[in-house]
Amino acid sequence: MDDIVRQAMAKWPNVPDCHDWLGLDARGHWYMRDDRVQAAGPFPEVKGSLLRHDKLVAFIGRNYAADERGCWFFQNGPQRVFVELESTPWVWRLDAGDAADGAPRVTSHTGLTAAVRACLVDEQGHAYLDTERGLGRVHSQDMGLLADALEAGFWTARDVRAADLPAARGYVLSPSALEKNGRR
Repeated sequence: MDDIVRQAMAKWPNVPDCHDWLGLDARGHWYMRDDRVQAAGPFPEVKGSLLRHDKLVAFIGRNYAADERGCWFFQNGPQRVFVELESTPWVWRLDAGDAADGAPRVTSHTGLTAAVRACLVDEQGHAYLDTERGLGRVHSQDMGLLADALEAGFWTARDVRAADLPAARGYVLSPSALEKNGRR
């Protein structure tokens, strides 16, 4: 977390949380959701405005974390901006990397590297990697690299139901829905 964020949290400890204003899609893109977008429907049915400003996206990534309930948020100064997730809290990118064993390098949508513990594939063919950072969906453009890694024996894919993943892996898709149901 950025020092400036920690300082703001200490200076203003009681700023209310923000819900419904930020979404993360299955390709690792952040979306801003203003009042008009929120009124039009929930994320990801209505995504909002794609954030394209590189420095803002990097700031969000550096200050992205989860609370004890598994709700992911962006710590924006003293305010927690909870994130609506389309699929998982992480989106993994793969590249050939330079590992001695030839395994692909795994990097999150926020730029963090990760070590794979398990590979899962759901009923729709979406692939997920479980890492020390948590569960994330493999970016759709990297499915060829994933297939190569599976074929080379770096990982073994196990079947999973997508609907079971949030509870089984400890994350919440919609912190807003959780709040509206009174589970704080």
